[in-house]
Amino acid sequence: MNRRHSLTRFPRLTGAPLPLQASVERRVTFSDVDPMGIVWFGRYPLFIEVAAEALWNRCGLSYSRLYEDGLCAPVAKLQCDYLRPMRLGETIRVTAVWVWDEAAKLNTEYVLTKPDGTTAAVASCVQVFAELKSGVPLLLLPPIIQRVREEWIAGAFSCLQQASNA
Repeated sequence: MNRRHSLTRFPRLTGAPLPLQASVERRVTFSDVDPMGIVWFGRYPLFIEVAAEALWNRCGLSYSRLYEDGLCAPVAKLQCDYLRPMRLGETIRVTAVWVWDEAAKLNTEYVLTKPDGTTAAVASCVQVFAELKSGVPLLLLPPIIQRVREEWIAGAFSCLQQASNA
């Protein structure tokens, strides 16, 4: 499998805790599709955002909590490879995988799976932490992220960790 279709987009750091993952299911609705009944390419970020929020919420990291702490996490890079069309009425499984990184950012990989088990798309997203009011990127981890990472290392999210060769 070449890199374009690889399910892993970010390197796994030696000694880092295993990635965390969560999946959601979402039915493709009329508002998601083009006149041919195929999911419009611009809807994919919405599908992956729902999975990302589900994962981060399970770790105690929500957008509202970031906002309360005066933080935001704007997208710095989003990449999506469209492999098979998703169609009206299908129920898609979207898996978000949060990959450990030492920098003040979120590296997340996504796999969108069709009902027959085939991969519809793979995506990756890098979000950087920034001050909410100024938009200035942070170079150091904000306290909320430091706390989540300490819990991650301590095994608090072991139920979300994927197998080591995933």
